[in-house]
Amino acid sequence: MAKKVADQLVDTLEKAGVRRIYAVTGDSLNEVNEAVRKNGRLRWIHVRHEETGAYAAAAEAQLTGELACCAGSSGPGHVHLINGLYDAQRSGARVLAIASTIPSREFGTEYFQETNTIKLFDDCSYYNQVATTPEQFPRMLQGAMQAAISSRGVGVIGLPGDLAAENATAGLSSTFSFPTRQRVCPAEQEIRELADLLNNAKKVTLYCGIGAKDAHPELVQLAKLLNAPVAYSFKGKMEIQYDNPNEVGMTGLLGMPSGYYSMHEAEVLVLLGTDFPYEAFMPESNTIVQVDINPNRLGRRAKIQMGLCGDVKDTLDELIPLIHQKEDNSFLREQLAKYEKVRENLRSAATVRGKEEKIQPEYVISVVDELSSDDAIFTVDTGMTCVWGARYLQATGMRKMLGSFNHGSMANAMPQAIGAALAYPGRQVVALCGDGGISMLLGDLATIVQYHLPIKLIVFNNRSLGMVKLEMEVAGLPDWQTTMLNPDFARVALSMGMAGYNVINPDDVFPTLQKVFNADGPALVNIMTDPNALAMPPKIEFSQMLGFAQTMYKLMMEGRSKEVLDTIDTNLKHWKEVF
Repeated sequence: MAKKVADQLVDTLEKAGVRRIYAVTGDSLNEVNEAVRKNGRLRWIHVRHEETGAYAAAAEAQLTGELACCAGSSGPGHVHLINGLYDAQRSGARVLAIASTIPSREFGTEYFQETNTIKLFDDCSYYNQVATTPEQFPRMLQGAMQAAISSRGVGVIGLPGDLAAENATAGLSSTFSFPTRQRVCPAEQEIRELADLLNNAKKVTLYCGIGAKDAHPELVQLAKLLNAPVAYSFKGKMEIQYDNPNEVGMTGLLGMPSGYYSMHEAEVLVLLGTDFPYEAFMPESNTIVQVDINPNRLGRRAKIQMGLCGDVKDTLDELIPLIHQKEDNSFLREQLAKYEKVRENLRSAATVRGKEEKIQPEYVISVVDELSSDDAIFTVDTGMTCVWGARYLQATGMRKMLGSFNHGSMANAMPQAIGAALAYPGRQVVALCGDGGISMLLGDLATIVQYHLPIKLIVFNNRSLGMVKLEMEVAGLPDWQTTMLNPDFARVALSMGMAGYNVINPDDVFPTLQKVFNADGPALVNIMTDPNALAMPPKIEFSQMLGFAQTMYKLMMEGRSKEVLDTIDTNLKHWKEVF
């Protein structure tokens, strides 16, 4: 029997190292589904929402560094993929998206469920084409896979349902992918100029992003030679923080004063593999050097004086032999002292447990950090959960953390945990969810149960869109439409077939989490955290303080004085950092 185009697709994906396809089957995707069934080696992961499938595939790709795959069928399935594919593209995740479409003879007729996939996916992919003949398909598939792998992003292949059922042709292209690892290093003269700058500077700080993840030994060595503090982005934390005696924490909205001031007080700031987006946290009065493998990123976030195109590891391999050991370590000692004070404040805040139905989130996350395994994979929802994860989850060199760090979408933690658990079935996977985030894709709790994934879902239930509420308060606006009317998440979990627990008393946090982490199988722990808990940024502007004061005044004028008093009482532990 002749091989169909759908069979050709599945066989090619298997040769390329793809292990599973995340999708909702139906309609134009049915031939692909059947090809997976006959293949027997690829798995079809039946998610409840295509957005979940895209996030799961992106998580798998980020953790493994290999090609992952998701699919969506005509029209609505395409649109549902979009959010997760945007996140994959912005995260550098190697994802192939199969966009099965209406019959090719119906193109341009406003047929049922018709979408223009070229327009739809153009902004979130490196390759985006629709095949209409068996001769085209293998070459387009090869192009989509290779673009995803080499450009570290999304490749989209449009596949009409009728084409999937046609007989395949051998085609002229290769039928497997070609992973590449090229050496990218600045010119020798540029390396020497950077070495001269660093050797003559008295105060140097290194700021590292996820692009430095493969250069941990080298950057630690460079930091020791320069007596330089090492700050890092949230996305790079798990790769940079561990076994790093010069680390001083993060900066940015989620960061710490030590990271902020180490960057601002340096004579020379070296940005290594980071595309940190917040201009307000970047210094302006010192010399900034940026090293990035993508030259398009040089200088777009900060006023740099030197920009070098290179892989961080390759660049440091050439730079380190030219660096002289600095004798003066006073700048480093000063910044480490500030960092220790910040860490002491964090430890102190985590000892405050809170009260019934107002459990302190800092305490909860400190318990999660204590009980989690040394090689745990964490996923964090965008919002306040990111803050607690950034400040309290500690790197070990084996732990990993995923989030929607560039796209900033809600509801990412649970879908990413699905991809992580399937990619690494022997490792502990902990999803740190906001109540707003978990609410958006609740249906895929059933996916976790269906595939027996032992994911631990910790819901920080503050009954509000916490980060949005804080944004409004510092802008001088009373929060409005941020309150969440939530279901009983534990009972929802139970109804889906997994263990579910409600925690309303702080004394129950540790024993409940210990029980859940020691048990087999998936579980959801719904923890009633304090809705008035604030996350102080590393540097508080006068305008933010004024805006917050105005908000409190407006709330009092609206008769919400109890809420004001609760906010003050909850955050007494932070006031000493402000005044």
